[in-house]
Amino acid sequence: MIDLKAIDDLARRLGDSLPPGVNQAKDELENQFKRVLTGAFERMNLVGREEYDAQCEKLEELREQLQALEARLDEVP
Repeated sequence: MIDLKAIDDLARRLGDSLPPGVNQAKDELENQFKRVLTGAFERMNLVGREEYDAQCEKLEELREQLQALEARLDEVP
């Protein structure tokens, strides 16, 4: 999931870095920055921290199950 607050903050900082003569177009440029950044992040297929942590937890559970099955196989004559 894309953190829209972070994108808004980044677009605002980009807008703040513009030279003083461009102030009248600042809002329009910030909106364009937001569109470009959002599109770029969406194309990257990024996942959020919560989804990543959930997948790591599932992976750990599967590792434990695999180790238990391997131990049972070692016990088979």
